[in-house]
Amino acid sequence: MPLRQLTVYKQNYRGELVFQYKGIELIRTSSYIIIEAFFGRDYVTDYHAFKHGDRMLEWFFMDRWYNIFELHHRQTDVLEGWYCNITRPAYIRQYGIYADDLAIDVMVYPDGQFCILDMDEFNALPLSAETHYAAQMGLNMLLSHIQQRIAPFDLIS
Repeated sequence: MPLRQLTVYKQNYRGELVFQYKGIELIRTSSYIIIEAFFGRDYVTDYHAFKHGDRMLEWFFMDRWYNIFELHHRQTDVLEGWYCNITRPAYIRQYGIYADDLAIDVMVYPDGQFCILDMDEFNALPLSAETHYAAQMGLNMLLSHIQQRIAPFDLIS
């Protein structure tokens, strides 16, 4: 099957478009899709330096409240970690992926250390009690998968 180009639509908690980018579909199942994409700019934070051209393998789930971006160095392809977003389950169409970001992020390093980011921003969002609870459960599931080294976290050294 030929590789299919898709557009990822990152949306805010209201479902409003924040930005979009292209990726190539690698795997599609009934519950998730994995794409390959390349970071489009340099962006340095206190927890990671994202670089223009870094390769990302991105998991979008239709039945989980998070997505996972596996980060690879743009020149060496060495695994640099995983950047995870707490989101509503992805809405996947033939040529597009829609993900509503709910602010919480988790940076996971190759040695298994991780940091949870933007909890204050999440707590300030005017979400329904049901959405707030589901996002918290998504975070708990993600942290459990990290600690149990469930794929893709089975690459933790």
